[in-house]
Amino acid sequence: MNRITKTAMLLSSLSAYRGVLNRSVPRAMLRLLRSADGDIYSFLDNYGEFYRLLCDRGCSSSLSRAFTEAMLFDENYFTRAAAAGSTDRLSQEEKQAVVRDINAILQAASLSSEDIISGFPKEYEQVLATLPHWNSGEPATEFKNFDGTLDGLLRFHRINGCGIFARYRSFVWRDGDIQPIANADTVRLSDLVDYDTQRNIVLENTRSFLDGRPANNCLLYGDMGTGKSSTVKAVVNEYRSQGLRVVEMPKERLMDFPLLVDKLADIPMKFIIFIDDLSFQRQDECYTSLKAVLEGGVASLPPNALIYATSNRRHLVKETFEDRECSDINRRDNMQETLSLSDRFGLSVGYFVPDKKKYLHIVDVLAKACNIDMPAEELHLEAERFASLRAARSPRTAQQFIRSLL
Repeated sequence: MNRITKTAMLLSSLSAYRGVLNRSVPRAMLRLLRSADGDIYSFLDNYGEFYRLLCDRGCSSSLSRAFTEAMLFDENYFTRAAAAGSTDRLSQEEKQAVVRDINAILQAASLSSEDIISGFPKEYEQVLATLPHWNSGEPATEFKNFDGTLDGLLRFHRINGCGIFARYRSFVWRDGDIQPIANADTVRLSDLVDYDTQRNIVLENTRSFLDGRPANNCLLYGDMGTGKSSTVKAVVNEYRSQGLRVVEMPKERLMDFPLLVDKLADIPMKFIIFIDDLSFQRQDECYTSLKAVLEGGVASLPPNALIYATSNRRHLVKETFEDRECSDINRRDNMQETLSLSDRFGLSVGYFVPDKKKYLHIVDVLAKACNIDMPAEELHLEAERFASLRAARSPRTAQQFIRSLL
């Protein structure tokens, strides 16, 4: 049995890491190997398709990277247990299946284009010599010098999680499923200026959540452009290495909350369900759905999830004077209904526009970070003029002003 046939058989019999064969490059490689001892035209078709996919993924100089990253980001019984720190529950046979699969995939990743082409008769040499070649390159760090020990993989998944949650940190609920966000906001806590008191409250709550201590759902409310959403995204970026991920839930899809929490409940990671710019009109069905999830409904949050919401309204519901002078017989009940949703957030943090002194301080910090060399008096004068044109002083206005200078 030659090396090509043996590798094809090993890949065909993957068990623990069988999901790797759903990825385009490994799947195309298996098709190529299976055709290596057959019809030359079928082989050439598969060769061209494999090389195209390899180039599309930017892996023509490192086949090993394509295969080993597919393993790192595969979700299976081993990676889920590793992320949860419960691999001691796996049997010895289950662990041996993992080691066997890893060795099989590494063997496939080490094949060169010359290894595959060499099996064909000399009569095809003139065409085969023109085929593009690839390099095996280096595997991911966790698979270098792999000797059957799973310690490196255990560390990786304990820190980064498993499946798509190891590759990405931010997600959105879309089309009835959790979809990754490839270009997530990279804002860090160090990028945010002032509002330290508010952020520290959110940070402490998040740390309690990650440590398994009691933590509350959090409502960040207040004026526009004061950093409410940025705080949530920065907190997630700060604690990514501790297994924290964010799933943004569009307000109009709050009816899907039971579906989302069912999907999150079995994932061995911690999640912030982020609802941005939350507000309701009266008689909004989503209002009742969210209220039930927060407290009192059958489909409650699992222990590994919290809701962080932002809003420009303290009580979330658009309220008019007519509402206060409603014709309901039980007027007090009408007011209680208005207040009942925001009351179900155990933690409410207010963000309000800064006064002139604080606004100019934010401008100074941002200007220094961007190496803007301008006399302070001129900088402040221009910053105030910029704010007056937008009728608001806020951290967002300060950032926009700095960008205009750049």
